[in-house]
Amino acid sequence: MTRPGPMGGAADSRGNPNAKAMNFGPSARRLLGLLAPQRLALTVIIALIVMSVLLNAVGPRILGHGTDIIFNGIIGRQLPAGTTQAQAVEQLRQAGQDTFADMVSGMTVTPGQGIDFTALGQTMIVALLVYLVAAMCAWGAAYLLNTVVQNVIRGLRASIEGKVHRLPLAYFDRNQRGDTLSRVTNDIDNLSQSLQQTVSQMLNALLTVVAVLGMMLWISPLLAGIALLTVPASLLVAAVIMRRAQPHFVGQWRHTGSVNAHVEESHTGHELLLAYGQEDSAQARFDEHNGELQQSAFKAQFLSGLIMPLIMFLGNINYVLVAVVGGMRVATGSMSLGEVQAFIQYSRQFTQPLSQLASMVNVLQSGVASAERVFELLDEEEEPADESSGPARTGPAGDAPRGRVEFDHVSFRYHPDQPLIEDLSLTVEPGHMVAIVGPTGAGKTTLVNLIMRFYDVTAGSIRIDGVDIRRMTRAGLRSRIGMVLQDTWLLGGSIAENIRYGSDTATEDEVLEAAQESYVDRFVRALPDGYDTNLGEDTGTVSVGEQQLITIARAFASKPQILILDEATSSVDTRTELLIQQAMSRLRADSTAFVIAHRLSTIRDADVILVMEQGRIVEQGTHEELLDAQGAYHRLYSSQFAGAQT
Repeated sequence: MTRPGPMGGAADSRGNPNAKAMNFGPSARRLLGLLAPQRLALTVIIALIVMSVLLNAVGPRILGHGTDIIFNGIIGRQLPAGTTQAQAVEQLRQAGQDTFADMVSGMTVTPGQGIDFTALGQTMIVALLVYLVAAMCAWGAAYLLNTVVQNVIRGLRASIEGKVHRLPLAYFDRNQRGDTLSRVTNDIDNLSQSLQQTVSQMLNALLTVVAVLGMMLWISPLLAGIALLTVPASLLVAAVIMRRAQPHFVGQWRHTGSVNAHVEESHTGHELLLAYGQEDSAQARFDEHNGELQQSAFKAQFLSGLIMPLIMFLGNINYVLVAVVGGMRVATGSMSLGEVQAFIQYSRQFTQPLSQLASMVNVLQSGVASAERVFELLDEEEEPADESSGPARTGPAGDAPRGRVEFDHVSFRYHPDQPLIEDLSLTVEPGHMVAIVGPTGAGKTTLVNLIMRFYDVTAGSIRIDGVDIRRMTRAGLRSRIGMVLQDTWLLGGSIAENIRYGSDTATEDEVLEAAQESYVDRFVRALPDGYDTNLGEDTGTVSVGEQQLITIARAFASKPQILILDEATSSVDTRTELLIQQAMSRLRADSTAFVIAHRLSTIRDADVILVMEQGRIVEQGTHEELLDAQGAYHRLYSSQFAGAQT
């Protein structure tokens, strides 16, 4: 049975737009948990931010003192020299200037004396130093935070890379590759940017609120109470809009994965798309996915973008109230002008963190939505752990590997309610070539997937040289097997590196030998760079058939105990196919071969041919024996060569 392709499979929360996402709270807490190993650096960051916030909070008070020096000097120059402040106030009251007298009584002035520029200069120097140190602390915190975030993201990428290698093949069968790639790339990058932008600003904003509130209460509890009136309304606005915007952020990144999946699918099969004239259909599906992404992104950004202007509006109302009441208290002498100026600055600083939090909401929600998708991948069920270290490339008694494969009453099903292979028994002797034929969906590829332990049997056992493969490690088992698929896969490196991919320990002579055995050497010698030709850049110089030969050379280099060929020669010409069959005959001298073939002419020399239907072996024998039996194989063979015979 052919496995569900990468574009197929059951829809779930990774591909279904109607699937429910994880809650914002748990995802955000789990995201913060990623920062736990960086406790020491975070402690230093918090200390620097606290220092920066405290110094920035003291700054307006110092500047307010400078304003008082200037204002006191201006007022003092207007008062008669030689009198005390109390006498000057009494003279103003006698002159009927009670309001002016009340204001002067609340000030610290020397009648007849102007601005004290020495004290003003000292105050400005102190303010400059305070703001300079605050800026340096903020810079240090930002530098350390960038280091922490990049370390966390580096670790997260490593975790995802390791997770991908531990996922069972079934995961990739039922999920779109483009969506998985989007989680590994786009979502991780978005998460990195979100952490970078939000962690520092959130700490800074929260600490600023506390520090500024303390300074406001110190200056005037009355004005502080007025400033706090708008806080509940601001928090309510932010909470309501966040709750409405979060599902759209989740949808935005889910639809981003759908767009990437469609683009990956279209580009991979671009030639077929053109051949069947499906450009309009592909464009229509892209427009559909792109439209869904646009709608989700628009709603998410629009809703979250409402928070900041609404909070700024509430902050402006607060500013007006503070200015009016503060001005009245200066007029009555209850506060100095510098105190009101400082308080107005503090009120701005108090609402500014709320505005910062509002502006970070869309970034935070987007980051948490990406984190949800990443966590979903990290939480996927992994391949079961190997039961034991098991033998690798040696037999059960430690002797040289032989390659005897036994299927003992094997049953398997992809889905519990859909039987595929039932009670299959088969023994393949070392050095034999086994051809597996049958109609589509008969279970041919499934059979070799079970040998590779891409899937484990549902019942029964598969033994190699008498050892149940479930007692072997997957790495140990697969190190004994060479596999060549119909679809070529070459890494972005030189031809030599691609051949050596089958065995990291292969020497140059062994690579050359594998290339000669698989007839790769014939065309490589004609390339300008020979074996150094980079396939990532120069794939146009190597045909599809030649690429397939390279994958066969890779299998030769691995010197496998068991060789699996899944339509491995379908992309080469008849003459080359004949030469490869001769080469494989030499390779099979020390290995057992399983060949899945649809072209029956390629398997005439097989030691045994298995004919499968609906997961069962209905016939087995040599080519001549099966033709003489006039059964299923005869029907398959006749259907392929009836035209040639007539």
